[in-house]
Amino acid sequence: VKMNNMSEKSFGAANQQATRQMWRGASETTRRAPHSKKEIRAYLLGALHDGSLNKKKRFRITQKGKGWLEILKILLKQIGYNSWIYKEGRERKVYALETLANFLDFEFNPLKLRKSGEKIGYIRGFFDAEGGIPKKTKDRFYIQLVQNDKDKLEKLKNLLNGLEVETGKIHNPSKKVDPEYWRMYVLTNSQMNFVKQIGSFHPRKAKILKKRMKI
Repeated sequence: VKMNNMSEKSFGAANQQATRQMWRGASETTRRAPHSKKEIRAYLLGALHDGSLNKKKRFRITQKGKGWLEILKILLKQIGYNSWIYKEGRERKVYALETLANFLDFEFNPLKLRKSGEKIGYIRGFFDAEGGIPKKTKDRFYIQLVQNDKDKLEKLKNLLNGLEVETGKIHNPSKKVDPEYWRMYVLTNSQMNFVKQIGSFHPRKAKILKKRMKI
C-alpha cells in the first residue's frame, strides 16, 4: 500500500535523522543511513533476493528473528510504503515481512543503476539477503555471495568490479548436491574495501563485520 507521496527533496536531513534515531544502538555499519529514496529502493531490490511472492501480489521475506525485518520495515516506510511483520507458527522463531510495494521486481536488472550510491545499496541488500560470513570468530574470515541464478551473480560481479572490489570465480560447489547453486567469494585483498564501502544493514552481519574487520 502506497502512503502519501514524498518528493526527493523532502527526503532530507529530517528523514535521515529519524532513520538514525530508529537505528540507534545498532552497529556503526548499520547506522549509515541511505541518502535518497533511490538508494533505499536499490537496497530493497537487492534484499528481495531473499523474498517470494505470496498469493501472487504480496512480496514476502522471511527470517529467523525480527531484527533485519524491522529495518526493512523502516526503510519501506521512509519511501512511503506500508509493510507488516508476523510470526510463522506458534513454536517456530521464524518471522515474515509482507508488503505491496509496487516498485519491487524479481526481474530487476541492477546494471541499469548509474549512481554509485544506488549500486552500493543494491549490493548491500543482496549481501544482507544472500551473503555469507563465518559466525564463529575462530573460523577463517570470508565473504561469499550465493544465488540460484548464475546470471544474477555475473551482474553483481560486474557491479563490484566497478567499485574496485575483486571477486573470485563464480562456481558450483557440488553439482550432485545442487546443480543450480552458484557461489563467489570476495578476494582477501578486497574484503576490507567491501566492508567499508558496502557494509551491511543486517544487525547480525553488521556486528560480525565490525568485530572481525575492526571497523
